Amino acid sequence: MSLGAAAAALLAVGPEPLRVPAMALCVLGGLAAMTYSQVRIVQPDQRAPWRWLLIAAWLFFAGIVIRAVVPGAGASPPTAMALIPDAFVLPGYVLIGCGFGAMLQRRRAVEDDPARVDAVLVGLAAAFMSWTYLMAPSIEQAGLTPLRIANSFFPVIDVVLLVLIAQLALSGARAPSLWLLIGSASAMFAGDFVFMLRDGAVADISGHVVDVLFTMTFLLLGAAMLHPSMRTLTEPQPIIVKDLSKVRTTLIALMVVVPVVITTIEPINGVVDGSVRAVLCAFLILAVFLRVVHSNNSRARAERVTRRRATHDALTDLPNRELLSETIAAWGARATTEQQEISLLFIDLDRFKMVNDHWGHQVGDELLCVVAGRLGTMVRGEDLVCRIGGDEFVVALASPSHSAIAESLAARMLAAFERPFTLSVGDVVISASIGVAKSTGGAEALALIRDADTAMYKAKDSGRNAVALFDPSMRDVVRDRVDLEQALRGALERGELYANYQPIIDLRTGELDGFEVLMRWQHPVLGAVSPMQFIPVAEETGLIVDAGTWLLREAAHQLAAWRAERGPDARPLHVSVNVSVRQLRDLALVTIVRDVLADTGLPPEALWLEITESGVMEDLEAALATLGALRELGVTMAIDDFGTGYSSLSYLNRLPVGIVKLDRSFVSDVGRHGANESIVRAVLAMTGALNLRVVAEGVETGLQRDWLREQGCDLGQGWLFGKPRTAAEHAGLIHAGIAA
Repeated sequence: MSLGAAAAALLAVGPEPLRVPAMALCVLGGLAAMTYSQVRIVQPDQRAPWRWLLIAAWLFFAGIVIRAVVPGAGASPPTAMALIPDAFVLPGYVLIGCGFGAMLQRRRAVEDDPARVDAVLVGLAAAFMSWTYLMAPSIEQAGLTPLRIANSFFPVIDVVLLVLIAQLALSGARAPSLWLLIGSASAMFAGDFVFMLRDGAVADISGHVVDVLFTMTFLLLGAAMLHPSMRTLTEPQPIIVKDLSKVRTTLIALMVVVPVVITTIEPINGVVDGSVRAVLCAFLILAVFLRVVHSNNSRARAERVTRRRATHDALTDLPNRELLSETIAAWGARATTEQQEISLLFIDLDRFKMVNDHWGHQVGDELLCVVAGRLGTMVRGEDLVCRIGGDEFVVALASPSHSAIAESLAARMLAAFERPFTLSVGDVVISASIGVAKSTGGAEALALIRDADTAMYKAKDSGRNAVALFDPSMRDVVRDRVDLEQALRGALERGELYANYQPIIDLRTGELDGFEVLMRWQHPVLGAVSPMQFIPVAEETGLIVDAGTWLLREAAHQLAAWRAERGPDARPLHVSVNVSVRQLRDLALVTIVRDVLADTGLPPEALWLEITESGVMEDLEAALATLGALRELGVTMAIDDFGTGYSSLSYLNRLPVGIVKLDRSFVSDVGRHGANESIVRAVLAMTGALNLRVVAEGVETGLQRDWLREQGCDLGQGWLFGKPRTAAEHAGLIHAGIAA
């Protein structure tokens, strides 16, 4: 690069004997740089535009050589022999135009590019100036000879190239290689302009100036192809729509005003001159008109895009909550007069979080798009399928009053979820819970969406993969649930939560083996709130995490106190604490348990942690990681409510558990030749083979206790041995050690 700059300086201002060698060095250096870049630097898929420029440069070089060695080819004023080098140079200009055009086509990110019209304005203004001050005077002096016509092509082609290079300059970021390319094109344009002035005897200009300008074309083009930023010239550029800068506004104004002023003050030389000026002015006016139309269309297009973004989901391109609300309002206005009802199907994917956690959010997004497509194939053309957030979809439809179209569609959609969804990771099956709400007119969108949402939660509470139809009584349930949630927040800090303990007895000896701790809530206004009511709310809101940690610490400290009271010779007691699904997903549980054991001094085997089968299966891999870490601490893991969930031997074998708690539903009719006795025997045989201990829950009669003991069941828990009570109420049992 430095050598080329030095050679160019020597050519421009150096001694005359050194000018020809300097020119040869610059031209050959530029050609070598372009050839090297084409072979070694440019990526294969990006070579086409640069290949056109390289071939054009070699054609220009051929023209220079011919002018130098063929007698009369380089004479000034030119003779017929000048047509020989022109036969090489004119195709070179065409190839440069092809290169710039291909570069511009690759560089444009979108078709909606205002640079196009602006570049045409620049080109038309340049064409007007070239015709008025260059081509018209030259033709007037020399006449329309074949040589003159051929030479007239050069400024015309230069104008075309100027239009293309102006579009390149306006089409994106201006990298250094682009500036070098603009400089090369400008030098070529200036060289042709000076050549025409000299050729047409319009001005007395030395041929040395022309040589310097054309030589700079080679140097700058070679530098542009060598610069690292040249890759950006064939890469799509983002179109940033912004206000016109003052410079660009001034340039556009000049492109329009200057030709008009020149037409007014410069005398017209003949019919041809006047006709060409008139045509060019007409094209200028047309270009300005297109610029105005383009600006208006761009604004309208931008408004449509903004509107669509505001009313459609970015991932699935389905209508969103805003468009759903507008549609419901429009339907509601005519529903009363046309005896129609508006129905909403609120669809929520069951356990969608497991998909994200297992395969990642990319697969989760893929599933949402496939679900959206399947839902769209099941509705009528006038129905609306929306995604209103997360894994929630809403289908809105208007139908004749008292029809069952909505219920029928909900049932078909529920059945459609039974078919696997084909994703990049394979076939995935997921179920859905659907809530249906209807209105016969005058419906408020938010109220109808809320009612459908309420019905959907009713379907989830019914076990998921179900359809629930909204009825007004559900509003009371929702209101009560919200009130309960608000009351539950802060209950721990206010000291409203307390622990009850239910004894667990060794069925063989009748001795006390430990306790299960149970969370209870005494509200100053609501009174004693059932755990069946507040535990699900705590799970859903995440309040169970802090409350569960408190219960764990409370139970561990109480157990440590009881073991100290009983002394080292008494049978060691344990305490069993329920662990929620949310706690199980968090590895912080391991740290909490470790800290509790350290604070209380309890041996790890004295602490049992109860988990449910369904809770583990919601995210098996995460649960296994947490359970494995807890087992390494020495803590005893217990499966609660065994038999009500998956109850798979393979899962039981994978889980690091030591205790199985048999659900009360299997215990209730044992000892009376009930249907569940064979199931209980099978569970006891299976757990015995796996060296697991069994706790039978819900033991309420001596008959049940005796039957279980005869079958080899290890431990029992139920009202027969004691109701859940506070720690103080168990003082007698703690010291006696034998259940009454």
